[in-house]
Amino acid sequence: MSCSKTEFMRRYLCIHGHFYQPPRENPWLETIEVQDSAYPFHDWNERITSECYEPNAFSRILDSDGYVSQLTNNYSRISFNFGPTLLSWLERSSPNVYQALLDADKESCKRFDGHGSAVAQVYNHIIMPLANRRDKLTQIRWGIADFRYRFGRDPEGMWLAETAVDLETLSLLADHGIRYTILSPYQAHRVRMRPSDPWEVVTGAKIDPTTPYMQSLPNGKKIALFFYDAPISQGIAFEGVLKRGEDFAQRLIGAFSADRPWPQIVHIATDGETYGHHHRFGDMALAYALQYIEDRADVELTNYGQYLALHDRLPEVEILERTAWSCAHGVGRWCRDCGCNTGRGGTHQRWREPLRDALDWVRDRFASRSEKFAEKLLKDVWAARDQYIGVILNRSDATIENFLEEQALRPLSREERGQVLKLMELQRHTQLMYTSCGWFFDEISGIETVQIMQYAERAIQIAEDLFGDQEASAGFQKRLAKAPSNDADLEDGGRIYAEQVVPTRVSLKTVAAHHAAASMFQEMPDCDCPDPVDITYENPSDIDAYKVDREDYHQRTSGRSRTSWGRLKVTSRLTHDTQTLTFACFHIGDQNLVGGVRIADAETDPKLESRLKHAVARADVPQIMRLIETEFPDDQFSLRNLFRDEQRRILDRLLGLSLRSIEEMNRHTFDSFDPLIHFLTELAVPVPAAFRSVADIVINAEIRTALKNQPEAEHIERLIDKASTWQTRLDRLGLATELEERIELAMQLLEKTPTDGEAFDRLDSAIDLARRLPFEVNLTSVQNRYFQFLTRQQREHSDAATRSSLGPQYSALAEKLSLRVPQ
Repeated sequence: MSCSKTEFMRRYLCIHGHFYQPPRENPWLETIEVQDSAYPFHDWNERITSECYEPNAFSRILDSDGYVSQLTNNYSRISFNFGPTLLSWLERSSPNVYQALLDADKESCKRFDGHGSAVAQVYNHIIMPLANRRDKLTQIRWGIADFRYRFGRDPEGMWLAETAVDLETLSLLADHGIRYTILSPYQAHRVRMRPSDPWEVVTGAKIDPTTPYMQSLPNGKKIALFFYDAPISQGIAFEGVLKRGEDFAQRLIGAFSADRPWPQIVHIATDGETYGHHHRFGDMALAYALQYIEDRADVELTNYGQYLALHDRLPEVEILERTAWSCAHGVGRWCRDCGCNTGRGGTHQRWREPLRDALDWVRDRFASRSEKFAEKLLKDVWAARDQYIGVILNRSDATIENFLEEQALRPLSREERGQVLKLMELQRHTQLMYTSCGWFFDEISGIETVQIMQYAERAIQIAEDLFGDQEASAGFQKRLAKAPSNDADLEDGGRIYAEQVVPTRVSLKTVAAHHAAASMFQEMPDCDCPDPVDITYENPSDIDAYKVDREDYHQRTSGRSRTSWGRLKVTSRLTHDTQTLTFACFHIGDQNLVGGVRIADAETDPKLESRLKHAVARADVPQIMRLIETEFPDDQFSLRNLFRDEQRRILDRLLGLSLRSIEEMNRHTFDSFDPLIHFLTELAVPVPAAFRSVADIVINAEIRTALKNQPEAEHIERLIDKASTWQTRLDRLGLATELEERIELAMQLLEKTPTDGEAFDRLDSAIDLARRLPFEVNLTSVQNRYFQFLTRQQREHSDAATRSSLGPQYSALAEKLSLRVPQ
């Protein structure tokens, strides 16, 4: 390593965040369904975005008085990678955060001599040393293509899932122009400073992490490797270093040594979720540390690309192959019962090896069948798979047309085009089924492992259709039966597959049944109708990955019951499969719904319609039930068959009616005994549990209702006092979420109409209320948005004479939100 004497003194810092969530989308719907464990959020992606990804995009720096004085995009000053599947979700579901990431990379290019801080990642976080060469290529090529699509440039570095590494993977990275990756110091075997020096063994993390190293590869190329500082990274993740931003910065700066005769880069790598999700306000500690470092003259922030450009002559290293940062046993955590777990006692992981064997069997079985099936359709099925990422990123008709033109041997018929798309989707799901999180935790029935089984099941379903492979499901289940569960009631992976995976299969018939059932609960009348009424609906929104067209639709209501029938054309947006289906559905009331669906038949459908109309006109409930049972013997459905989000919406509506009745009944008790409860309170006598239960229902309901409407602080405070008297258990999380949503709506209104006094008053009163409640309301989002709002107002109305007359009120609200916007 040649450096000038001045260069010896230079000291650099780099913080890398690995931001990742496993893909959680339903493999058939391509959307995330509600996850109750993430309450009060819809799902874990939503929750972690709120707690981590968004705060780091708009992180607050506090002044000496504890006021927010600056918003900063942390991503622009650190090195970061986001998993492509997570970026895809952010693009759809949190566009402001997604855009902040793209902006951060552009800003970092300006900051770091043209080297962006975004780092690519292997596509869906598979353990590369356990993958075959073909899958490694796809993961790298998809990861690079995804990166180019989003960041508009070629990646310099690529993150390996769990930093799991072998020489073949590094060689393939170098073949694709990747200059570096990041590893744990425990993954280094030996080093030498110059080719003439003897090798020094550095196993056990004895490698000096303050310089990158160069690994020579079997293909004759080289790749730079950065081995992060393990003690500091560990301290940030598990030892409370993020409690104070200055302590964080000092811990980093303290890793430099005057004894090292080379430029030093102190760098760390942790899960990005550390900064806000795992450690609350970790984003603020990171923001403060970055500012603290930038204000010093003796150290400078960098990223890996810039550092390599400045220091191209590196010492040599040889890695320990088939190792990872979160397994002390190589890559055992993802293929055997190596002893690594999440710390839950009394569990084994003997299921890991059979699970991987079962998935390998599925992959290899479908690989040979895919090659044979594609012989008359595609030039090269594997080249087509690698290029299919373009369709995944943009499923427009034009993209699909270009893909088929480039990859097909000849012009394809409509049916053949659909077959190629199915083949590619099969291959996509055989990639997704290897997502590493499926092995990481302690139990095979965990949601992450069930998720990857579902990806395998989707591939099996497509194979049944494409290849006529009716044995794959049984073969997969047989192999999973060798994977023992820690839960004696669940027995093994085979049973879990049969009970928790196979029933989640979706077909075009399933989509039609969902549509038919869900339509029964649209625009439900508030009162019973004495006479049959024929209702016409507009075609509702499509169902996630499916397009539904009503070719014929009728619905009649009589009293509390509803009957619908008709014909639906259902099309998959991904595979272009389509079916026209006949359905009939009968809703008696509440959760009592029965229906049936079948392939449309021009001969029998008119007879069914005639008989249904006759039965409905006579309000002949038994006859309607018999018709559905006899006309649809094989494909009947109920509310149980609805997709989870729609099912939850309908059940919430049905339960809401019942809950209101329960609330009214309890309110009578509550009002009757209110004086007595006050008397008990004055005597310091505990309120009996039965009365507390009544108050739990009534007071929480009244507060929730008040928050949904324009909240009056005095009324809500009286309810809070009443809750204290009755010793009520407030639904603090649910009530806080209710008010947070109201504040969000008020902020949106003010942003649209900044000079509207009513809009301002709504936000101001909601903030006042939040500050007076006896539980925490998260004001982070509104603080950020109001700070940005005021900044825009100052920029757009720099002339004080033209500023809105609401200026003083703007400042007063900023004070309430602890904001100090620079003038």
